Amino acid sequence: MSGLLRSDINLKEPRWDQGTFIGRAKHFFMVTDPRNVLASSAELETAKTIIEDYKHGKSQTRLTEDELWHAKYLYDSAFHPDTGEKMILIGRMSAQVPMNMSITGCMLTFYRTTPAVVFWQWANQSFNAIVNYTNRSGDAPLTVGQLGTAYVSATTGAVVTALGLKSLTKHLPPLLSRFVPFAAVAAANCINIPFMRQRELKYGIPVTDANGNRLGESVKAAQQAIVQVVVSRIGMAIPAMAIPPIIMNALEKKAFLKRFPVFNAPIQVGLVGLCLVFATPLCCALFPQKSSMKVSRLEPELQAQIQARSSAINVVYFNKGL
Repeated sequence: MSGLLRSDINLKEPRWDQGTFIGRAKHFFMVTDPRNVLASSAELETAKTIIEDYKHGKSQTRLTEDELWHAKYLYDSAFHPDTGEKMILIGRMSAQVPMNMSITGCMLTFYRTTPAVVFWQWANQSFNAIVNYTNRSGDAPLTVGQLGTAYVSATTGAVVTALGLKSLTKHLPPLLSRFVPFAAVAAANCINIPFMRQRELKYGIPVTDANGNRLGESVKAAQQAIVQVVVSRIGMAIPAMAIPPIIMNALEKKAFLKRFPVFNAPIQVGLVGLCLVFATPLCCALFPQKSSMKVSRLEPELQAQIQARSSAINVVYFNKGL
C-alpha cells in the first residue's frame, strides 16, 4: 500500500460510527448526495476497481484515505450491497432528492383537480415502486408477476386514498386541502413498500452473525426491516409535504404570485428540494442500515439452526434496505 494510506481500513462498514444517530446521519448525507447521480459509468467503474483492489491488498498509488472513502461512497451509491448489481439510475438513493422534489412539488402544486391528483399520485407511486425494488433487502429476485401485482396494488391504493381524502376536504379550509397529498403519500407508503418487498415477507431476508457469516433467512427480520423503512419514508415526507404548503398558502396571498402565477410550481419545487436535502439523510439515519435482532425473536426453527451452529450467537444482523 502507498504510504499515504493505511492497509487496515474496514470498507465493509461505513466511515462513521453507525451506533450513533450523528454517525448514521453523516453516512447518509454521503449516500444520498445528489451529485453522485452525475457520475459517469467510467467513474463508477474506476471507483469499483479502487475498492476491489484495496480489498485484495493491491497497491493504491498516491491514494489518500479521503479519496478511498470517496470511491467507496461513489461505489455504494450505484451498486446494490447484497447483489452487487448496478442499480437503476432513478432508483438510487442519490436520485431521491432531485426526483422527489420534482414529483412532490408538482403534487403539492396541482392538487385541485381530479386528473392532476390521479396523474401525480400515479407518477409518485411509479417512482416509489422503482426505488423500493432497487433498494430491497437481500439477493432474491422478484418475478414479473410479483412486481406487477405490487405496482398495481400500491398505485391503486395511493390514487383511491388521495381521491377519497380530496372529496372529504371540499368543505374544509384551503390550507387543510393542501395536506391531502401528504396523507395519500403516507398511506401509500404503508401499501407500496410491503407489496414491493412481499417476497421478503414470504421467504425472509438473509441474516448473518457479527462477522458477516450467513445464518439463514428470516421473515421476522424482514418484518422489522420493512416497518423501519416505512417509518423512515413517512418521516422524509413530513417536512417536504408539510412545510411548503404553509409557506405557499401565505405567498399566494401576496401580489407577486397573484401577478405571476407561473412561478408557483418552481417556488414549490424549490422549497420541497430544500426540505428533502436534509430530511432524506436524516430520516434514513433513524435506524441503522445494518439492523439487528435478538436470536430469541427469530422463528423457532431458525433459532434452533443457529444454536446448533453456535450457542454464543445471541444477535443476528441484516440489511434493512432503504
